[in-house]
Amino acid sequence: MTELSTNTPKPRDVSAIVTAGLAKRYAAERRFRAFGIAAIAIAVAFVALLFSSIIGNGYTVFVQTHMRLDVELSADAIDPKGTRDATVLARGDYAGLVKGALRERFADVKKRRDKRKLHGLASQGASYDLRNMVLADPNLIGQRISVWLPVSDDADMLIKGHIPRHTGEGSRRISDKEIAWLDALAEAGDLETQFNVRFFTSGDSREPELAGIWGAVVGSALTLLVTIALAFPSGVATAVYLEEFAPRNRWTDLIEVNINNLAAVPSIVFGLLGLAVFLNFFGMPRSAPVVGGFVLAIMTLPTIIIAGRVALTSVPPSVREAAYGLGASPVQAVFHHVLPLAMPGMLTGAIIGMARALGETAPLLMIGMVAFIVDIPGSFTDPSTVLPVQVYLWADSPERAFMEKTSAAIMVLLAFLIVMNGAAVYLRKKFEVRW
Repeated sequence: MTELSTNTPKPRDVSAIVTAGLAKRYAAERRFRAFGIAAIAIAVAFVALLFSSIIGNGYTVFVQTHMRLDVELSADAIDPKGTRDATVLARGDYAGLVKGALRERFADVKKRRDKRKLHGLASQGASYDLRNMVLADPNLIGQRISVWLPVSDDADMLIKGHIPRHTGEGSRRISDKEIAWLDALAEAGDLETQFNVRFFTSGDSREPELAGIWGAVVGSALTLLVTIALAFPSGVATAVYLEEFAPRNRWTDLIEVNINNLAAVPSIVFGLLGLAVFLNFFGMPRSAPVVGGFVLAIMTLPTIIIAGRVALTSVPPSVREAAYGLGASPVQAVFHHVLPLAMPGMLTGAIIGMARALGETAPLLMIGMVAFIVDIPGSFTDPSTVLPVQVYLWADSPERAFMEKTSAAIMVLLAFLIVMNGAAVYLRKKFEVRW
C-alpha cells in the first residue's frame, strides 16, 4: 500500500486554510461594500452641494423690492388734450412722473449728479406699472396716488444682501448716498419685498429686475408639442414595423445599427442638420418653435424607437400565439393585443426622451433660438427661446441680478425635469404588467 505524501495537509491545516480564505473573502466583501457606500455618499454630497449652490443663489428671485411713492398723475404729462385715447395714454411721460415723485420725496437733493443717482433708484418697470394702472382706469388721471413701484436691480440686490454694504464705495455698483436714501425709505416703512409676479409673467429684458421666464416657458412648451407630435407616432410606428413585421436581412440590420448609432450622436450635430436642411434648404423661420421641434424630434426619435422595441420584446410570445389561435391576423394581434400591453413602456421612453429634449441647448443655438426675445410667442412660427437657452443667455450677462435669475431659471427647469421623470416612473409602475 502506497504511503501518504508528507506534504498532504492534515485536517486541522485544511480547516485553517479554509477559515483564512473565508476571512479574506469576507474582508474583501466588506471593503467593496464600504467603497460602494463611500462612492454613493460622495455623489450625494456633490449633488447636495450643487443644489444648495443653485437654491442659495436663486431663491431670493421669488421676491422683489418695492418702494412706496406719492405720484401726481398730472394730466399735462399723460393726456394734455383730455381725449382719454388709449394710444395717447400709452405714450404719456410716466418716467417723468416717477422722477418727480422721487425729487419731491427727497427735496434736499439739489445737485444734478445726485438727482441722476436718485432717479436711478426706481426701475424702468415703475413707469410701465404706472402706465398699466392708468390704461386700466383712466379716471386716475389728475389724482395723487400712493403706489408701490419696483426699485432698480442694484437697489434690489443691496436689500437682499447680495451686495455687501460695508465694502468700499468703489467696490460696489451703488453709492453711499443711494444706500442712505434706501435706508430712509426703509425707516419710514416705504420699502419692502413683495412676491415677484413679474418673474413668472414676463419675457426677457435688458433690465434684470424686469426679466422673466414666461416667454421661455411658452417657447419650451410649443417646441415640445411639435417634438412629441412628430417623434412619438413616428417612433412607435418604426418600432412596431422593425420588431413585428420587418424581414430579418442585412437591410434591416443596417437600419437597426444606424438607429443605435444615432442615439449616441452629439446633439449639436442635429443642430447643424436643422441649420442646413430646415433653415437653409426649406427656408423655415429662424428661431421658431416649429424648427426647434423638428430638430428635437429627429434627436429624440432613436430613443423612442429603442424604448418601443424593448417594450414590444417584453410582451410574452404567448400573447401573440393566443391571438393567432383565436383567428386574429398578424396586424390584429399586434395592434389589438401586443401594442396596448407595450404602450406603458413606450410612453415611459417617450417621456424620458422629452425630458432630454427639454434640457437641450446646443441644437437650438444652431438654429437661432439664442436671439434676444422680449415678446411672448403666440404661435409655432413666432420667434422664441426656451428655458435652457434662457439660462445660457442670463449666465452670460455681467449684472449680479442676472446670476440670481439664472439660478432661479435652473430651479424651474429642474422642477420640470423632475416632474417629467416622475411621471415616467409613475406610468411604468401603474401600467406595467408583470409576467
